[in-house]
Amino acid sequence: MKEKLMMKKLFLLALAFGLALAAPLATAQTGAQATVERWGRAEIALSGPSGGNPFMDVELSATFRQGARTLEVAGFYDGEDQYKIRFMPPETGDWTYETHSNRAELNGRKGKVTATAPSAGNHGPVRVHNVRHFAYQDGTPFWQVGTTSYAWAHQTEELEQQTLKTLAAAPFNKLRMAIFPNHDDKSEPPRFPFVGQPPKAWDLTRFNPEFFRHLEKRVDQLGEIGVEADLILFHPYDKGYWGFDRLPADVNQRYLRYVVARLGAYRNVWWSMANEFDFLKEKTMADWDSYFQTVQREDPYQHLRSIHNAFVFYNHTHPWVTHVSVQSGAIAEDYERAVLFRDVYNKPVVYDEVKYEGNFSRRWGQLKPEEMVLRFWMGAIAGTYVGHSESYEDPNGMVWLAKGGVFKGTSPPRLAFFRRILSESPAEGLEPIDKWQGHPFAGKHAEYYLGYFGLGTPKEWPFVLFKTGLQDGMKFRAEVIDTWNMTVTPVDGTFEIAKRDNYTFADKHGRSIPLPARPYMALRIVRIP
Repeated sequence: MKEKLMMKKLFLLALAFGLALAAPLATAQTGAQATVERWGRAEIALSGPSGGNPFMDVELSATFRQGARTLEVAGFYDGEDQYKIRFMPPETGDWTYETHSNRAELNGRKGKVTATAPSAGNHGPVRVHNVRHFAYQDGTPFWQVGTTSYAWAHQTEELEQQTLKTLAAAPFNKLRMAIFPNHDDKSEPPRFPFVGQPPKAWDLTRFNPEFFRHLEKRVDQLGEIGVEADLILFHPYDKGYWGFDRLPADVNQRYLRYVVARLGAYRNVWWSMANEFDFLKEKTMADWDSYFQTVQREDPYQHLRSIHNAFVFYNHTHPWVTHVSVQSGAIAEDYERAVLFRDVYNKPVVYDEVKYEGNFSRRWGQLKPEEMVLRFWMGAIAGTYVGHSESYEDPNGMVWLAKGGVFKGTSPPRLAFFRRILSESPAEGLEPIDKWQGHPFAGKHAEYYLGYFGLGTPKEWPFVLFKTGLQDGMKFRAEVIDTWNMTVTPVDGTFEIAKRDNYTFADKHGRSIPLPARPYMALRIVRIP
């Protein structure tokens, strides 16, 4: 009973996190003028030609200006004679615009968008911060605690609403989701990205606006609960059934431009070029380079961009890659590998897939909840980030990883607790401290230390800090954190340090911190001013 009450409290805490980050995504229909908040969304709707093939024949864009600054924004055909241009103002104030088109009725249309101050909870898009971490554009730290549900937006209305309700009460602030439907879940999706008939009678020159409107609605709803939508642009789980995994190169490029035109103005969007990109055998490394470059070129707001691996790593040093997305379970046993990834790529590293909590028959879906939580803590102490999902067997196929729905595992409340601990750490991000030692610490030298003992069961920890930035007489307080039972216990008294040798400082009275000799314990040490 006690644990159930604690879980309920932590889910409510996670809900509070989400609401604190969310803000209404203002959308304004306009022919000449609109007022939206900074990082909101203005929509210019124009009536235009419907004859022929508007997706192929009509070009539309607009130039937005504020002083010397300009942004070129592509438009798109939304069906039913409607053309749209969406604009996310990056700064407050007035922005004028003028449209450009090869059709006279769409060309030379002028107007103004006035951007007001952002509302509470609107912190802008997430950006790379302090080289290897993330923050919203206004500087608010973004501690990535993600999950994955590939095909949740290809389900029934009832199931999708249930998934949103689950996420609203969960600790996760990023959701990895596929744009194309997933044939692995063995159900026919209610809509498809192209006009035509399943399984393969598609008109690849015509997109299905209804499909993309539905996707946009779900992305909007994620934004309202403070969840970033990490959109997977390609994946191999079609396996040729619908053919979306092996489209011609020109269709892929046209699809990318259309997706960016429609969704680029949503501030909670991230771009993932693919999930397990190396399983898409028809595509070469040069193709992936080209897809990255297309998205980078077409996106005026420069949302985050990554690509996810199976067995082959993409070259994440390319300038069009903003952060590293990794599939690897090694974080549990090999903390140092995560630190090396940071050092090699000099970018944020996100272990988006570390295997999954569940009881699935495949080896990648059998993590115990304790193991899932351990991976998050190990990733944090390495200065990286980790993603969750679960794959518990279900007679109706209701697996979170595939379709969403509800959580069956017990890691989410522990991850809400984990996220709370992160939110109390330095805004610059956790940096590894003395990173080649067996029980690693991360934080900010001489100010904040967060250590994690993992499966170790020490009975005590000698209070010893390494000398960078330290001076005799500095004082610290300490807390013992039980990451599984979700408790924080202050250690009595304070610790005053004195130089012990050329490398270390220790408590001048020789004190140690007693520990409960059980796994999953952490230690937080904070300097007292």
